[in-house]
Amino acid sequence: MSILHLTSPPSRTIRGNINLDGSKSISNRALIALALAGARPADYLSRLSTSKDTVTLQRLLEQPLAQTFDAGDAGTTFRFLTAYLALQPGTQTLTGSHRMLERPIGALVDALRTLGADIQYLGNDGYPPLAIGEMNQQTASVRVRADVSSQFLSALALIGPYLPLGLRLEPDGPLVSKPYLDMTVGLMRHLGAEAQWDGDTLVVAPGTYTPKKFAVEADWSAASYHYALVALASDAELQLNGLFEKSWQGDAVLPQMMASLGVETTFNDDGIFLKKSEKAPKPMFEWDFLECPDIAQTLAVVCAGLGIHGLFTGLQTLSIKETDRIAALKTELKKVHVTFSKLPKHFSKKAPDKTFYMIDGQAHWEGLAQFATYGDHRMAMAFAPLALLGAVAIENPDVVDKSYGKFWEDLFECGIRNAECGI
Repeated sequence: MSILHLTSPPSRTIRGNINLDGSKSISNRALIALALAGARPADYLSRLSTSKDTVTLQRLLEQPLAQTFDAGDAGTTFRFLTAYLALQPGTQTLTGSHRMLERPIGALVDALRTLGADIQYLGNDGYPPLAIGEMNQQTASVRVRADVSSQFLSALALIGPYLPLGLRLEPDGPLVSKPYLDMTVGLMRHLGAEAQWDGDTLVVAPGTYTPKKFAVEADWSAASYHYALVALASDAELQLNGLFEKSWQGDAVLPQMMASLGVETTFNDDGIFLKKSEKAPKPMFEWDFLECPDIAQTLAVVCAGLGIHGLFTGLQTLSIKETDRIAALKTELKKVHVTFSKLPKHFSKKAPDKTFYMIDGQAHWEGLAQFATYGDHRMAMAFAPLALLGAVAIENPDVVDKSYGKFWEDLFECGIRNAECGI
């Protein structure tokens, strides 16, 4: 097992000018749309994400049919390919890593079958791997469980223009991560598809995508770890390039979110400039992460590092990610004397149906705090900024390749030190 040892720069001062990688979420949606249009991504996309998930998706989209498609641990890749391959001739086998075979896919498969897809489970019902036959569309209307993953709805929406009858997609139940579906619709429209909401139903007209050149916005999820550095530093000035003030990404709520935690955001021509606010962080941080679950781990660690009480809700999808992120947070925060606990049912009279979690305590430790990452890129990146408070060891640091391959390079550029190399 590889371990990366991190320490703080002198006086806990952070400085840097970072060119963030393109958004994995936007890149993967664009790759599917361009593949359906028969277009080469290199001819139209700049700043495409270099994440492992995006590289895997691009490779599989270029792979000949009638071979096994192995998405590894890339959840978005697996879900988008499930719908994409249903439009291809013949029968395709789609599989993934051991963890991927434990992540439910039944809601998406049920929806595709309703539309007319021929999909069979090759293992346990409701889970990968899949044998995906060619679509023979029977209807345009389909209801999809919306409380598991918005990626199921995005996967269906993306293929909508290439369905002969079009698509009428109705989310069933509360929609998690809605900004990601809004991102999908925005990208579809940008590429010429007709997609609009009719009440609670997304209506996609049959047609095609018209490829256009555009620059992929930088990844706001990646930006969250730099926000954490600024929040935990004693002094910080940090420029993050490639982010847009008007963004398709749900994690673009970070400027508002982090303002209460002592980070000031200024937009400029290149992206954003972050610095420590003159206002002290508020003693209580409360947020519903239903629309931005990918940054929940980051904010949990920031609250722990600052000693701020955190009240989180909207975490229902975290248990089916790369790992059970709720269990992982509870275990790892305990190592630095912080509790992450589920509150009793009906804790909130204003929101009796929601499940709340409380973060309590201020992170402190003697010697070295070593954090497991559970094969989860976001666990590694969320806990790394704690190096500003003391010596930290991150197990299996290469896991960040899944979404942010140059994370450690950028972290060292900002001032965090590699204790073994003296960087």
